[in-house]
This record gives sequence, C-alpha cells and structure tokens, in this order.
Amino acid sequence: MGCLKNVTRAIFLTVVVVGFMALGGQDWVKYQFKNFINPSHDVILERAQKVGDFSKMNKEFEIEKAAGILGYNAVLAEHKASGQKMLVVDSKDKKPILTEEDIKSSNAEDKIKAAISKFKYQAATIEEFRVTERGTMKSYGQEIPYVKFTARVKKLPIGEISGIISVVKDEKGNDKILVSANEKDKYSQLIANEFFKDIK
Repeated sequence: MGCLKNVTRAIFLTVVVVGFMALGGQDWVKYQFKNFINPSHDVILERAQKVGDFSKMNKEFEIEKAAGILGYNAVLAEHKASGQKMLVVDSKDKKPILTEEDIKSSNAEDKIKAAISKFKYQAATIEEFRVTERGTMKSYGQEIPYVKFTARVKKLPIGEISGIISVVKDEKGNDKILVSANEKDKYSQLIANEFFKDIK
C-alpha cells in the first residue's frame, strides 16, 4: 500500500512539473534566475537604501551593484564618463573593518594594510599600498577625513591605481567605509567629492 502511495505521489509530481513547464514555467525559472544574478535597476536602488540615501546622486553616476558581502552591505557605483569607481561598505552591527580613528591616526597606512590583508582573493591582490596625502570631504552630512593612496593590483590588467579611503559614522552609529579609485593617472578627487557629498 505504501509503495502504491509513493508511485502515485511520483506520478502526481511529474504531472505537476510537466504542466508547469508546459504553461511557461521554464521561462519563469529563467526570469527568476536572471533577476537574481542581474537584478533590475529598481531592485539595486532598493538594496542601496540599506547603506544610505542615494536619491540626490548626480546623474553622472550610476549604481552598478548593491549587495551583501561577507555580512556587510555594500554599494558599488561608477562615474560614467571616467570609469572611476566608488564603494560604500556598511559595517552594520558587525565589527568595523576600519574606523574614523584609524584614518586619522599617524599609522593609517599600517591599519589599512592590515584590513586589506584580511580580504585577500585569488582574482586580485593589492600590493605596494602607500598613503600619499590626507584631506577632508563631506559625506553623510559631515566633514570627514580621508587618506589618498596609490597601490598596485596584481592579477588584473589595471596595474597601478590611485584613490581615497575614508570612514564615517552614520546617525545610527554604524561605520561606513568610503572608497573611490581609478587608474593611477585618471583618479579625480573632484569626482569623489561630488559623489560622496550627496549621500545621507
């Protein structure tokens, strides 16, 4: 009797699956998978709101990705004309990777190198990281410190890059890491300032 029940269940499931596929289920599965891998722009903007308010962002910029990475929420944007990348990482309730005090400290370079060493990937490795200068910019409604850096990226065709790293504490007390980078001779602080000043 139990065997007949299992056979009946198997036939029923087969009929359901075949019927689902015959009524366009295969297209639905493909659509769901595509949306998971390449979400729509509206979905990306919705995810980005977990990190900050990007609604005032200049049209020169485009949010490329907004996702959770190793328990942190992150938003990756690009300046369309120059290709300069901007990254905002929200530590939320997790232990911060870097703090504003780290950026202000006299040994900021060592603290950033230590943070980078925790996130090594096979696809790309950052080497020869050097802090070259310091400055301040506006973001999340505050004047915040940043360090400018140069580095070499191995295993990617980019070679040398230049950019900035900053940290800001938002109104909820969460640390946000702000990074902007481009090929060494193409990096522009004006572009970074323009992007980060409108995030709240």
